[in-house]
Amino acid sequence: MQTIAKDEVADDFRTLALQVRAAGLLGRRLGYYLAKIALTLGGFALSWLVFFALSPSWAVLGVAAFLGLASAQLGFVGHDAGHGQVFASRQANSLLGLAIGNGLIGMSFGWWVTKHNAHHAHPNQVGRDPDVGVGPVGGSAGGRDPADRPGLAGWLDRWGVELFFPLMLLRSTGLYVSGIHDLIRRRDRRALIEGLLITVHGAVYLTVLFWVLPPLEAVAFIIVHQAVFSVYLGCSFAPNHKGRPLIDDESDMGFAQRQVITARNVTGGRCTGFVLGGLNYQIEHHLFPTMPRPNLSRAQDLVRAFCIRNDFGYSEERPVDAYRMATMLSPEPSGVGRR
Repeated sequence: MQTIAKDEVADDFRTLALQVRAAGLLGRRLGYYLAKIALTLGGFALSWLVFFALSPSWAVLGVAAFLGLASAQLGFVGHDAGHGQVFASRQANSLLGLAIGNGLIGMSFGWWVTKHNAHHAHPNQVGRDPDVGVGPVGGSAGGRDPADRPGLAGWLDRWGVELFFPLMLLRSTGLYVSGIHDLIRRRDRRALIEGLLITVHGAVYLTVLFWVLPPLEAVAFIIVHQAVFSVYLGCSFAPNHKGRPLIDDESDMGFAQRQVITARNVTGGRCTGFVLGGLNYQIEHHLFPTMPRPNLSRAQDLVRAFCIRNDFGYSEERPVDAYRMATMLSPEPSGVGRR
């Protein structure tokens, strides 16, 4: 793209941003989020009440599955807090994220926010997006022929389609381990607070399970809970960028084009929006990451017109097609806009 064309796109995006702001789409939706948080916490708490009512019994494995779904829904709220969508105060969003991420899920919220912000700054950009990694869980395959990748990396790429869903079972484990590793590396006051919250979470979680249930049932509960949580999270994030174009590390592509061509929306209306935590409006979310979740659908017409007007395209697929495309290797990194 020529410099003048990039300038024209930048001007058009500024116009779009003014339209979005004028429509009130960047304003906080506190009522929505208070209701969403209350209902999600209610479902989470209900899971534990039913757990105590049924224990000890193998029937609690059904509770474990529901708890995995509730945990993922909490994770979506934590995602919105990490983007500053919930409260006007940065501190309030941070406290909400810590309470949900570290306290209720057991994952480092601070580590995740840093990683996720890097992803938003350089989506699908090789060498800069931390979500571009190896195979179906870590990220895109980097545009390389699987036969050229040695060892485990190449094997994962060659069997990427078959292993796509099985490897999703490891997603939550990777999040836990990476977060703890980052806290140990940082060793600052924030890391200490996060570490204490995660420790309390783990101690309470394991104590309750092994106090109430026989050891075998407790272990089975953990496996089911974490497996459902992991697969749900993985399947919620996977359609967003996997299978979309990769961007060369040397690319000087403009902000708007970079965000649009690497993202994919998923159709399905309110039902899909609830199940995927609003991530089905990925293009709108990447262009306006602080926009509250319920406003993303309202911005769609404005954003789609902007994308088509600037010849970026607007990828929007049915859920089945989105998952099919997500299991395919990404194209070779694009050199468009290279310095």
